Order: sequence, then structure tokens, then C-alpha cells
Amino acid sequence: MNSSTQPPVDLVTEAMLRQYRDDGYFILDSVIGADDLELLRSGAQFSIDTADAQMDAAGVERLGINAKGKRYFTPMVYQQRPELREFIFGSVMAEICRRVLGENAYLFWEQYVIKAADPDTKFAWHQDSGYVHENHEPYLTCWIALDDVTERNGSVYLLPYSRSGIRSYVKHLKIDTGDEVCYFGNDPGMPVVVPAGSIVCFSSTVIHRSGANLTDTMRRVYLLQ
Repeated sequence: MNSSTQPPVDLVTEAMLRQYRDDGYFILDSVIGADDLELLRSGAQFSIDTADAQMDAAGVERLGINAKGKRYFTPMVYQQRPELREFIFGSVMAEICRRVLGENAYLFWEQYVIKAADPDTKFAWHQDSGYVHENHEPYLTCWIALDDVTERNGSVYLLPYSRSGIRSYVKHLKIDTGDEVCYFGNDPGMPVVVPAGSIVCFSSTVIHRSGANLTDTMRRVYLLQ
């Protein structure tokens, strides 16, 4: 696809839906067109500048789970950059939500997740549900790669249900970096290596982590839940 994305009829297949039910995830490879990809990338520097300004105002290098010049988690950017709604509420996301969640789906959370070139950019094992609260229905996370993602630049690693044996929320422990952690085992997880424009769809109860960015360029991800 070369411009704004129009989803194919079989964007989310029956096999993908079975994988989601059985293992909690599926991957849509290179499904975002160039125009939409550029639109999503346009908010990345804005999100970094916003987080840096907040840390500068507080006189700190870390604020919550953000670390200046290293890793950024900037939420609800679309409220200040309304042009992002073109993708958020566009045809690709509508088709994903319709197939996975049904006809009634709601935007719950949105954020940029950016890792600069720094070894201190890994993120600990967690469920996305671990950052909400104990009593909620599992929701859908769409992890959208804005750059080619490799193990060297901070890939996400998933623990599918079949490997973790866990399909529901588990209690998390907060560590000194501010990360919430729910797994301390030896399984390294399944690395997701995908080109820019790919979407990793997984349940909020799937345990996952991400590695450090050991390259000299940023690794940018846009997260919709």
C-alpha cells in the first residue's frame, strides 16, 4: 500500500482470530500505507518534546516510567494533535476492532512509546492490564511499528498463553524504575521482528517485555488500546 490505507477484505483472518483466542495475539504485517505511516510519525517528536518539558519543569531526569533522552511513554497525544484521529478512527482500526471486539469498540488509551539509542531502554515483563486495575475486562492492544523493529532496537517479546500458562490478570510488583513486573521466570519470550507499518495485536493479559535499543536510531511505536 502506497498511501492512505484501505484494509483488504481478509485483513484479520479466521486463523488470526483463533490465534488470538488460543495464544492472545496475532500480527498484521506491513498493513499501514505510507501516508498513514507518515501521519503517525508526525506526532513522535511532539510526544518527546512534551515529555521533556514535563521533566524539565519538575527538575528531574525520570518522571514515572519516562527517562529523558532514553525512553518515552506519552499518552493521549491525539487530544492535542487531532489529525491523528484520521488513523485512529479510520478503516484499518475499525476493521481490526470489528473482527476482534465486535461492533461496539471504544478508544481506551493512546500513547507513543519511543526508545532512543541507549542501553537503559528495556521495559520489564508486564501485562498492560497491570497498569490499570484488578477488576476490568481484558482489552485489545494494537502495537504499531513506526520503524522497522528488530531485537537490536528494542523489539517487544511476547509470552503467548501457551508458554506462560496465564490468561488472566496477575498481581504486579513495582520496581525502582517505575516498571510494574509480573513475571520473573526464565522464558525469554517470543521476539516480534516486523517492518514499519505492521501492527501487533494482543490481549491486555498477554505478558510481554521489550529490549533495549542498542542501535544509533530511535525505535518508535504508536499504541492504541
